[in-house]
Amino acid sequence: MESEIRDGDKKNDKMSVLNKFMLLAMISTLLLSFRSPPKKIKVYLIGDSTMSVKQKRYYPETGWGMPFAGFFDAEVEVDNRAQNGRSTKSFINEKRWQSVMDSLNEDDYVFIQFGHNDEVETKKNYTKPEEFKANLIRFITDTKAKKATPILLSPVSRRRFDVGGKAQETHPYTYLVKEVASEQKVAFIDLDARSIALYQKFGPDASTLLFNHLEPGIHPNYPEGKIDDTHFNELGAREIAQLVLQELRKLNLDLSNHIVKPQPKK
Repeated sequence: MESEIRDGDKKNDKMSVLNKFMLLAMISTLLLSFRSPPKKIKVYLIGDSTMSVKQKRYYPETGWGMPFAGFFDAEVEVDNRAQNGRSTKSFINEKRWQSVMDSLNEDDYVFIQFGHNDEVETKKNYTKPEEFKANLIRFITDTKAKKATPILLSPVSRRRFDVGGKAQETHPYTYLVKEVASEQKVAFIDLDARSIALYQKFGPDASTLLFNHLEPGIHPNYPEGKIDDTHFNELGAREIAQLVLQELRKLNLDLSNHIVKPQPKK
């Protein structure tokens, strides 16, 4: 009888241990299921209409930031804050930069591309050269203070050719961006130079295929047609985005490791 009792106690002890093990396993599983997902790398884009997300009423006009967002793996989230018509001055005055700062975290990235509206004296958002440099330095300094990484870009070029078919420089403020990048020792992409080279490769006629050029009656958003040598169509935006990605790889930043590599054709 005593041996039967002892055997029963041992059996109960084993069951108790097993039950405790199963309970702990269930609790662990539940805790894992409620655990926060891994923090994504956030990439902020700040700039003007050449980079911004477009409303459907402007299609096929496309900012290069739109296709750019699709070239990264699931660990990266691109937050495009660029806005049409903005200069460094108006971007700050409208509290758009403060909005970025409010959500910017360590290890995030900020791509900074201004110049189109800053450099034109007839525009309401014109920014004097010394102000322009000071604003770029503010973006960089604030970004670094948050332990995030600033990447400075010269403004993407407009399309302009001389009578001999040579693509022309169109941005008087590009040299200021270069100066700030050198002085502040930050990552720099000369998108002005790269885009000029792209237009030259296409040539005076074929380069129109990159821009929002439309004949009358072709698109419902532009029934009277459109000739725009500043803003891209979908093809042009993708070509510019790929230039940025090529230059990004050369910077050897961790972000480059998250660029989705095209799969080879079978």
